[in-house]
Amino acid sequence: MTTLTPGPTPNTVRSTNGNILTVPEGWVLLPPGDAALTRRVKSAGDHWVVAEKKGRKVFSRGIWASLATIERIRAELTAERSTEGHAKRKEADVRRREKTQAQYVEDFHGAVVTFLAFHPKHTDLANQIARAVTSHATPVGSGTVARTKRIPVEQRAEAAVIAWMRHQTTAYDSMAIPRVKGKRREVRRMLALRSKDFA
Repeated sequence: MTTLTPGPTPNTVRSTNGNILTVPEGWVLLPPGDAALTRRVKSAGDHWVVAEKKGRKVFSRGIWASLATIERIRAELTAERSTEGHAKRKEADVRRREKTQAQYVEDFHGAVVTFLAFHPKHTDLANQIARAVTSHATPVGSGTVARTKRIPVEQRAEAAVIAWMRHQTTAYDSMAIPRVKGKRREVRRMLALRSKDFA
């Protein structure tokens, strides 16, 4: 199914070729937020996926589908989620995610220390900086470069150190940067070089 964008009125969408389509009778917009419900509604039959691009990011606006289908699947999910087995699976999932996160934090900290490559006599300082960078960069949902999986952890560590140094050693946070395409990236690149020199 092709992803559509919101139309000019609440019950319309815009196709990729610009045509305005009216939502079928009996359909409602299921907002994003419940991944299991969304998945099941998509696999249940006809639906329209709606998303909107802002800058370089694409934001889900939900899916249009039959109200009867959405209500039926929501009721099924509610029944499943009220069972003891579901509660146990959720607890196990939380423990697994916490364990995975703890391991990642440890690995990331080690990658930061390796990138810093301080002389052994400055081990304490290296660990202090690595802890600060790691605590800033690794929380789930932080949106930092440390959370991406597109590059190896060593490159994530390097980028996170440079970003942290930029915020600690330059006036980046208070700079007035013109809203010109590429200007912010240019300033960040220039400050990154200064931060690298400082390090």
